Amino acid sequence: MHIEILTLLLQLFALLSLAKILAEIAQRFNLPIVVGEIFAGIILGPSLLGNFQFYREYFLPDSNSINYIDVFVLIGSMLLLFIAGLQTDIKLLKHYSRNAIVITIFSFAVSFLFTFSLLQFIAPLIFSGFEKSSLLSLFVSSTLAISAISVVAKVLIDLNFIRRDFGQLAVAIGMIDETIIWIIISVLLGFVSATEFSVNRILYSTIKVIGFIALGTIIGKILISRFIILTQNILKLKYKFISLTFLTIFLFGLIAQFLNLEPVLGAFIAGLIFSQIPGLLDDTIDKIESLTFSVFAPIFFASAGLKVDIRDFADFNILILSLLITIFASFGKAIGAYLSARFISKFNHWLALSLSISLNTRGTIQIIIATIGLATGIISQEIFSAIIIASVISSLSAPIMMKLVIKKIEPSEEEIFRLKKEETFQKSILSKINRVLVPVRLRSDFDVTNIKTIETKLLEKINSKKPLMVTLLTVVSENEKMIAQNFLNNLQSKLETLKVDKRIIVSEKPLESILNNLKTGYDLLVVGATEKVNTNDSVINPFIDHLIKLAPCYSLIISSSVKYQNKNLNKILVPVDGSLASKRAAELAFSFSDPEKDEVHLLRVIERKSNNEQLIPDLTMLDRQYEYAKAILDSIKEIGESFQIRTFTRIEVGESPENVILRAANEYEFDLVVIGTEIKPGTEKLYLGPRVERILNNCSCPVAVFNSQ
Repeated sequence: MHIEILTLLLQLFALLSLAKILAEIAQRFNLPIVVGEIFAGIILGPSLLGNFQFYREYFLPDSNSINYIDVFVLIGSMLLLFIAGLQTDIKLLKHYSRNAIVITIFSFAVSFLFTFSLLQFIAPLIFSGFEKSSLLSLFVSSTLAISAISVVAKVLIDLNFIRRDFGQLAVAIGMIDETIIWIIISVLLGFVSATEFSVNRILYSTIKVIGFIALGTIIGKILISRFIILTQNILKLKYKFISLTFLTIFLFGLIAQFLNLEPVLGAFIAGLIFSQIPGLLDDTIDKIESLTFSVFAPIFFASAGLKVDIRDFADFNILILSLLITIFASFGKAIGAYLSARFISKFNHWLALSLSISLNTRGTIQIIIATIGLATGIISQEIFSAIIIASVISSLSAPIMMKLVIKKIEPSEEEIFRLKKEETFQKSILSKINRVLVPVRLRSDFDVTNIKTIETKLLEKINSKKPLMVTLLTVVSENEKMIAQNFLNNLQSKLETLKVDKRIIVSEKPLESILNNLKTGYDLLVVGATEKVNTNDSVINPFIDHLIKLAPCYSLIISSSVKYQNKNLNKILVPVDGSLASKRAAELAFSFSDPEKDEVHLLRVIERKSNNEQLIPDLTMLDRQYEYAKAILDSIKEIGESFQIRTFTRIEVGESPENVILRAANEYEFDLVVIGTEIKPGTEKLYLGPRVERILNNCSCPVAVFNSQ
């Protein structure tokens, strides 16, 4: 065991260090870093350093011993596919599904026919002793007719193309490719032990793969989303989401392996599931990506180079056969992809050419399948070497060619707009909001039929843009628990468009209970300030006062009354003063606005001093203030336009900004005023600022105060 551990540590150190060094060199020469990582494996493998006896004994274990590095390779491939699934846009996949299916079928079929013809009809004529085998030809042709989605995804990520339309289309084709190959391989492996072709066996293999993808995605989404809620509410561990993510990856990999599929397929499905579930923190994703691309991915690609033995080229027949297989498979894939993309899907020349090159990327999936074929006796050692060489050649050449051609793809106006919108969204405050806590007080006089409060309307509008995980929380005494359960069930039944979780806490300390729940990872606290008190001119009651002051997350205070419950929130006013708080308030307004129905008005008030303070107006100063105000409004208006929201700007001058805002809200009949503020704890009551408090008390429409500090 001592030797095995020593060998493993030596392999990890050598592979990772040399892979990073050569990746750095490749990047400096403007090459994909995958090229450098694969070359690291070639240098450390049997091709070069493996020729030295002492090195080979400690670094390259023989085929009869356990190679523990394969565990790291497996984890690396699963993490790469998980990230590829995580960055896959389901809506874009559906949008391009027709084109993806057409290009996949044509590119696979042409490549398959080219390679099958070579092995079945041409190779026996060229190479003496080459035994023609239909099973072998089917196996090799199918193996080399597909794309290695892990390599494609890595190159697209390196080139920052994974979110482009081209990147999503390439990933979709790669996903369909791998679905096809696992169906075919499952059938072919069945033929090894079977004496004849069986339609039932083909149907079983097909249903198994497609069923795993479909059911895994649908059922997995339901179960994982509920498990995330459970984890968030119960566990207080620091890295609980990272643990949950890895558990999901391993679970789906386990299921795939149990079904005699490949664990990487399960990892990809896990990524697809998480891409559709709100609540996975950006920090968690960043940590997983950092670990993958800094450690596991370099080891994964370097290990592919380890399997290459240049000495196989010494056999002239293997050399020629490998080159012919590579040429026939690649040429067929390129022709099928280009013609179908260019003339059936009507893509332009550069997009079709880029697809024909990117889909010729082969790698670990071919190595995995070739290993299966060798172990089951379908292929010989010579054919195995030919597949490995063909895979490595395409893995090295395709990324280089991709980088040269992919830059020629001109994005459409629709794609530019989508990318700009995504970039704006990622920078906006909404991208940081996934979990929302809504504390509700148990009320016997509450009319459930009139549940559509301003708070719920706002949450429903935000949820239409980005799925939220909303928790209704109530704190009651022990004898009120059953009543509270019915109360929350009634509330949930009326909030059909929201994904709602219910929590009932039995406690005599409601403030402490709510704050403890907020610490479990909530991003936004939503409270109503409808029950005002008149003590010391307080705008909201003391309980809400303390809750907002101590909340560890963003908060949204809604001030409204019953007469506004049926009001549509289509016309929104956002006062802007140049602060970060007001900008984030505008972002929030844009995020829940409907491009077809709503409009957002940005108001900048230039404060004019009273005549006692300034007898002669400074026109130069006023002009400068106008220019500054216009610049502020224009910059925020661009954000609104990126969300496709009708955005209007207005500059007004007044001695009292709050009076101007109140007059505008009443005169132009706004449905909602959204104010951004930095809430600071006061000595006795919540300090919103006298101007904000005056607006809350006197506004003719509902007011939402958003604290993003």
